[in-house]
Amino acid sequence: MSEAAPQHHRFTQHAMATTFDVIINHADSDETYAAQAAQAVFQEIARLEDELSRFRASSDIYRLGQLQAGESLLVGMAAWDCLSLAKAMHQETAGAFDITIGPLMSLFVTHEGEPRQVSKEVLAQAQTIIGSHRFDLDEETMRVTVHASNMIFDLGAMGKGYALDQAADLLQDWKITNFVLNAGDSTILALGAPSGKDAWSITLGAGAKSLALTNRAVSGSGFAVKGAHIMNPRLFTPVPLKNRRTYALAPTAALSDALSTAFMVMAPDEIAALCERYEGVEALDLEM
Repeated sequence: MSEAAPQHHRFTQHAMATTFDVIINHADSDETYAAQAAQAVFQEIARLEDELSRFRASSDIYRLGQLQAGESLLVGMAAWDCLSLAKAMHQETAGAFDITIGPLMSLFVTHEGEPRQVSKEVLAQAQTIIGSHRFDLDEETMRVTVHASNMIFDLGAMGKGYALDQAADLLQDWKITNFVLNAGDSTILALGAPSGKDAWSITLGAGAKSLALTNRAVSGSGFAVKGAHIMNPRLFTPVPLKNRRTYALAPTAALSDALSTAFMVMAPDEIAALCERYEGVEALDLEM
């Protein structure tokens, strides 16, 4: 996204393996107040990372990965929100979005990010712990029950978006109503607009397209940064490398985050049908 104009307050911090930007319209607050609000946002994102990272032993997501088949875990609201949306998106995308696909990454991609061949036997073993049908949610008790041992739950395809949604709620609690929240340029959430404007002007990719964004989020998925890192949960194989990037626009950042990944797997007619079902959801497909 392009640099903030002089009438904006901009604050930056690293979290969740990316850089978060908070851009607040000058008319909303003075610099000191804006800085205090931004600090509150960064503290919230840090708290969510503690709850949602599969690499932190204190997190609900890490603990879910330690369960054996048939066991259950009481989770907090952040994990519950993400797991509920993930389960819904798995169904709505006919399996194109799946937060349990993590085991395939270590099989098909080396630590250096290079692709490698996988034997049928090894792949078949990995498939026994993959699939969002292998965990259930009990809404009454907020307990998650797994039906396979040592599953890998990975919210990388939606956790940053969820963090932006929570940050947006927090800024509105601070009576700040015109702002942009940016998670590493892969997910951007904009509310309101700068003074004298109808929307925020967002630049996608390497200046490939400008987008007027207000009260919506946009997320992009592609291969330019991380290479072959997107897995196809339907076929249990990596998505073929292509010179393209898919973008999803949605009312929330968590939803746009999840859908941009799913769109890399789904066929054009499937994407069009999903956009018809969800108000405020659109798809963009850009050659990069």
